[in-house]
Amino acid sequence: MSTRPELDPSLAAARADRSFFGHPRGLATCFFTEMWERFSYYGMRALLILFMTAGSQSGGLAFSYEKAGAIYGLYTGLVYLLSLPGGWFADRITGQRRAVFYGGCLIVAGQFCLAAQSLATFYLGLVLLVLGTGMLKPNVSAMVGQLYAPGDVRRDSGFSIYYMGINLGALIAPFICGWVGEKVGWRLGFGLAGVGMIFGLIQYSLGGKNLGSAGLLPSTAAHPEEHARQKRRLLAGAAIAFGIAAVLGALSATGTVVFTPVLISNALGIGLVVLSVAIFSWFLLGRGWTPEERKRLAAILVLFLSSAVFWFAFEQAGSSLNLFAERSVDRWVHGFQFPASWFQLVQPFFIITLAPVFAWIWLRLGRHEPSSPAKFALGLFFVATGFFVLVPVARGAGVWPGWLIVTYFFHTLGELSLSPVGLSAMSKLAPARVTSMMMGLWFVSTGAGNYLGGRMASLYGSLTTSTLFAIDGGFALAAAILMVILIRPTVRLMSGVK
Repeated sequence: MSTRPELDPSLAAARADRSFFGHPRGLATCFFTEMWERFSYYGMRALLILFMTAGSQSGGLAFSYEKAGAIYGLYTGLVYLLSLPGGWFADRITGQRRAVFYGGCLIVAGQFCLAAQSLATFYLGLVLLVLGTGMLKPNVSAMVGQLYAPGDVRRDSGFSIYYMGINLGALIAPFICGWVGEKVGWRLGFGLAGVGMIFGLIQYSLGGKNLGSAGLLPSTAAHPEEHARQKRRLLAGAAIAFGIAAVLGALSATGTVVFTPVLISNALGIGLVVLSVAIFSWFLLGRGWTPEERKRLAAILVLFLSSAVFWFAFEQAGSSLNLFAERSVDRWVHGFQFPASWFQLVQPFFIITLAPVFAWIWLRLGRHEPSSPAKFALGLFFVATGFFVLVPVARGAGVWPGWLIVTYFFHTLGELSLSPVGLSAMSKLAPARVTSMMMGLWFVSTGAGNYLGGRMASLYGSLTTSTLFAIDGGFALAAAILMVILIRPTVRLMSGVK
């Protein structure tokens, strides 16, 4: 087999295939892998903050809003932050194919740890889920990009279909896991999410033959010396991480430092800022990049920052909006009170129904289709509007469910304007030698937004819900206005990438 996948006959055959709605059959393998991973993730996410804040008499952890929000932000931030080393690990050590499988196995273990009756296994489960998602998510997305040759006009459409898989899993998960978790038992809901990932791993293993050589080899495979060097770096990094963990463990055991979720979450916030500055300093100031690559990396920085603000607002769905649904929204229908977590399926339902409409609109507009930066600005305007809808009605209890559904409708319009566009733009703007790493970086922006969203949810109860939602909407609106100003400069930086 050639060590250059783009020249491998099996990959050429996979790219030429059109048996999956005009797309390569390998897209179906990635589609269903991501669908089951998202089933696992969103099934768990729909329950997480409700489980942490529920009283012990109902099987919950009885955490305060501050502690639950800090843990939620820490977890959802790290889930995406770990996509960066997950992408590096695949690029340099294993290849995307094996990294996805390893990540899925860790996710299964993590979900079953959450299902165990122990606070220690709860925290262990979160750690395993963070590691597993960081391995799986950027690499399955990178393989989707590899299924299309440079210049293949099907690429954007393929990412839109792939994005439907994400939302199909997100649609099914809250309905099933939410019902089981809230009405039967929290931990059974987490266990069901783990079963979903097992189905995903089975499907992925059986469908691997449709991927050709996509993701089969790391980028260093053609250079054994470089491959060995990267392995040594990995071992050195692991040794350093183990040493740091040992020191922190000793400090905690002796009582020198008391590690709380809030303290760790604050440390993550600082780490996110330092990491982002370091990476983009390397991109923009480091050697080895061509002038065109450097300009495109600058465009990625603009999209990265606007993406982080968008996800800060959008991902309130699993935290403050989830708490609002449970505590303030009237959920009684003909004598039946449906689970608060069922609101989590509203957005994926809108995604599935509206994604074809957006795809048609973009095609219909033709050469008048908005640029990627313009779509980002549109996404930020929509997510801001969604929060402003709730501001005048969120002051009391018994809120009509339709208001929250309208908010999720606007948020979905924003997601369709920004998220699939961002995935596609990353795959086209990223230098070929760091494709998986750039996919990981894209998810770091999502992680930063998730982290900030979780910290915002910590203020639930200390601020009125109207004030909280007004702050969320205000940040998104300010970012949208700034993005409008930056549309033309960013398009120029993209150097012809559409």
